[in-house]
Formats: sequence, C-alpha cells, structure tokens
Amino acid sequence: MGWPRVRPLSRSGGWYECSCSSGLSCEPPARMLFFPLVTTLPVAALAAILESLWGYPAVLLGAIGHPVMWIGTLIDRLDTALNLPEYSERKRRWMGILALVVIVLVPLTVVSLVLQIGYAVLPPPVMIVVQGVLTTALVAQKSLWTHVRAVGTALRREGLAAGRQAVAQIVGRDTRVLDEAGVVRAALESLAENFSDGVVAPLVWAALFGLPGAVFYKAVNTADSMIGHLTPRHAAFGMAAATVDDMINLPASRLAALCLIWVAPAERRAQARAAVRRDAPGHRSPNAGWPEAAMAGALGLRLAGPRQYGGTRVDDVWMGDGTPNATVDDLDRGLVLYRRACALLSVLLLAAAVLSMIAL
Repeated sequence: MGWPRVRPLSRSGGWYECSCSSGLSCEPPARMLFFPLVTTLPVAALAAILESLWGYPAVLLGAIGHPVMWIGTLIDRLDTALNLPEYSERKRRWMGILALVVIVLVPLTVVSLVLQIGYAVLPPPVMIVVQGVLTTALVAQKSLWTHVRAVGTALRREGLAAGRQAVAQIVGRDTRVLDEAGVVRAALESLAENFSDGVVAPLVWAALFGLPGAVFYKAVNTADSMIGHLTPRHAAFGMAAATVDDMINLPASRLAALCLIWVAPAERRAQARAAVRRDAPGHRSPNAGWPEAAMAGALGLRLAGPRQYGGTRVDDVWMGDGTPNATVDDLDRGLVLYRRACALLSVLLLAAAVLSMIAL
C-alpha cells in the first residue's frame, strides 16, 4: 500500500497533515527543519532514553570525532578569520553576529540534507528512530555522569591532587587552590549547570523541533563556550553568541531546577524551592543559578560563592544556605539526585510523546 501522500497546511508553513489514520507523522522530504510535535516529542524521548544507556560510543569518538568538535573547528576558523585585532569594537560585534549566523546555518544545512535523503528512502516511523539516534550525540547525560563520578573516585583513591586534576576536566576555575570541599563543590556546580545546558536544553529543543532543534541549540551553546567570554579578544566578537545562548537556555534552566526539586528527598524539597527563589536571581548568570541553587538546597550545601579564575578572584554569591564543607559523600548524593532528575525528564518526554500520538 505504501505511505500516504502529504500536503502542507499552508504555503509557507512547516506543519503537515497526512491522509493516514495510523497516528504516525508523514513529513515530506522537502522541508526538513520543522516537524509536528507528534514527530519531535518521540525523537526527544528516544534520544533521552538511548543516550542514558550508551552515551557517545568511544569507537565513534576515535574514528570520526564528535559533532561538538566539528562545530568547534568551524568556530575556531571563523574566530581567526573574522575577529581581527585591527577591527573596531563595533565591527567586531557585527563580525560576531555574522559568525554566529554561519555557525548555525552550516550544521543545520547538513542536517537538512541528511534528513531529506533519509525521508526519501525510509518510512516516517523509521526516520523518527533515526532522528532520535542522531540526537543522542548532542546530549551529555552519560558523559557528564562519568566525568563527575571520576572526581569522587580520584579523591577517594588517590587524594586531593588527583581530585583537582579530575575536576579540572570539567570546570574553568583555578583548581590548584581548591581544598577537598572546593573540589567537591566545583564538581557539583558543574553537574547542576551541565544538567541544564548539556541534558535538559538539547532535549527541550529536540522536543520542539526534532534533530534540527538540538543541532541549532548545540551550535549556539558551543559558540558561547568558545567565544562568549568577557575577555579583550571576545567581549565584542562573542557578544551575540553569549546573548543568544542566555536566551535559548532560559526555559531549560527553569525546567532543570524543577526536576531537581521534584526528585529531592522529601525533607529537603522545601529548602530546594526556597534556595531557588531566594538565591538564583542573584547569580551572575541568568540561567546557571537555577539548577545550582536547586542542587544546593536539595543537598543541604552552599554552592558557587567566591572562586578564582586565571588568578583573579570572582566574588559570586552563594547558592543555598547549608554548609560549604562538602564531602565526597555529598558528591555521591548529588550524582544520585542527577540520575533521578534525568529519569524524571525521560518519563516526562515519553508521556508527552504518548499523549501527542493519542491526541491525533
């Protein structure tokens, strides 16, 4: 019988209806950047579940690298070509905007072509699975768990020096001056913040727009991590990347905080909510304070606060009103909280996917 024909609901729209009654989406291969929720929600749910099981395979990393590495190479070349020292601050800002447009459009164009080929030869249900599998490369549940757990393992087995070295892989602050409590706090802060922008955010954008949404988010987020800094070289050039990244992370940071609050121990849930309401708005980042405050309140700790970057002390406000003397056991509790929050997010996405198909 074959798959039914589809027709656009409007000439300019990206939403499609089909004549089938199977409840499956039937996107044509012509427009591969916008999909209905009945496609995108299953893509996000599948990506969340599969990535939690296998992460990004080491064999692929060794053979072809990682999509973030490919985007990073593009960003580095644009930084070299467009961010010239002789340019005025105004021109650097415009060059930064141009660079961000290229950083977004190049991977989206590649993804659009891949999906167009896929939908031309494979049925829509199979392509939902394909999108979900490809989206796993843009989510960091397992990788984040592995890197943060390595900090606790290093502290227990080899002591403070090894713990400092392990945490230096996931934070940008000066780790040489950290005591054990500082190492643990740094790992927990990274766990909370990256739960938001490395797990929740790409899945939120995948839930809205499928694989293209996750690619768009990851391109902007990678640009922000590489050039969105208040350094003499990047303050102007990276302004567009930093601003857009702050905007597209707003929903995810709030959802990440809610997930952490929901899975907090019952006796700590009120403290987690209070920490978010009281402390998150005072964080220097419009987004990072939300999951950090939730994590701090749920664990009965104080996170963030004063720290040192490149020999310069930064006096951030504290998140939470507990003790700053975090231990390796607290890191273990944070990892348990993180896994529960990831599981909750997967359940929410799966429930939304099922409801979207039932509603057809």
